[in-house]
Amino acid sequence: MDRVDCVVIGAGVIGLAVARALALEGREVLILEEEAAFGQHTSSRNSEVIHAGMYYPAGSMKALHCLRGKRLLYQYCRERSIAHRQLGKLIIAVDDSEMPRLVALQEKALVNGVTDLTWMDKRVLAEVEPGLHAHAALFSPSTGIIDSHGLMLSLLADAEAAGAQLVLQARVSGGRESDDGMVLFVDGEELLAGTVVNAAGLTAHVLAAKMRGVPHETIPRVRYARGVYFALSGHHPFSHLIYPLPEPGGLGTHLTLDLAGQARFGPDVEWINRVDYTVDPDRVDGFYQSIRRWWPQLAQGALSPTYSGIRPKVINEDKPEGDFLIQGQEGHGIRGLINLFGIESPGLTACLAIADEVLRRCRQYW
Repeated sequence: MDRVDCVVIGAGVIGLAVARALALEGREVLILEEEAAFGQHTSSRNSEVIHAGMYYPAGSMKALHCLRGKRLLYQYCRERSIAHRQLGKLIIAVDDSEMPRLVALQEKALVNGVTDLTWMDKRVLAEVEPGLHAHAALFSPSTGIIDSHGLMLSLLADAEAAGAQLVLQARVSGGRESDDGMVLFVDGEELLAGTVVNAAGLTAHVLAAKMRGVPHETIPRVRYARGVYFALSGHHPFSHLIYPLPEPGGLGTHLTLDLAGQARFGPDVEWINRVDYTVDPDRVDGFYQSIRRWWPQLAQGALSPTYSGIRPKVINEDKPEGDFLIQGQEGHGIRGLINLFGIESPGLTACLAIADEVLRRCRQYW
């Protein structure tokens, strides 16, 4: 049986960041990805936003890792010349009735350590974003956008330069605990690994259930929230990201800009039971209705369907807002196995911070 020091299952942005951290630590690292290329799911089907960290419950993994990850990510982008832009974001109250929620969001941001938000009233907004119809806004100067593919290429290059190896179309169908680590079942063969990081994203909970010895009750319930995106054809007047107030399951149907300045809207929220990236063009009606609340000039027929993404959300009856779950031996009882559950937004922003946390937990096994 072949043996390797560390195996990372999944080559999304989280798996690649973890593999990089382990390889830079001097460990032998094998990255196993069942698709034909890296980053084919959540990592490449999102808004490509670097989040500031104001939305998440105080003390949550999302809040802590987003705030630290944002600083690490901007620094990494500068050092590696990864395309990004710190555009800033406007979180808007369309009318006076939404002001209490916007005030509450600022209070949550302060608790989380996000201290750079500033208020813009209707007069200032008319100067900053003349096309925007809103009563007031919170401006987040540290929000930005990033080339997610460029980021993943750089993470992989760093990992490979430190000795890591990526194996594509390598499907892990389960595993079992042994005296020397974890035995993984990979395409009908067995592979012994001293440390295993389950970064399988949308199917991390499914894979964990196939690991013999992992107690069923330690695997969280996960729901899929699909969000579709629509692109804008033609000109738009905006220079910042525009976000309405958050809604259940997401941050609202917002406007993001890509690095070329093209506008897209989304995601919305649709709860589904399986991985399915179908984009229903009829959902555009809800987009027009939502967007015209703050951009009445949006022309009929200007939106066209582009793609969808799926967020794996950990469901905890005691916590209405799902959190990241980084689960080691203390959670499931198996030495050398770390499961990453519910790594959705702001996972892209938090990828380097999450990798540092996984590295810290792995060190106790070495």
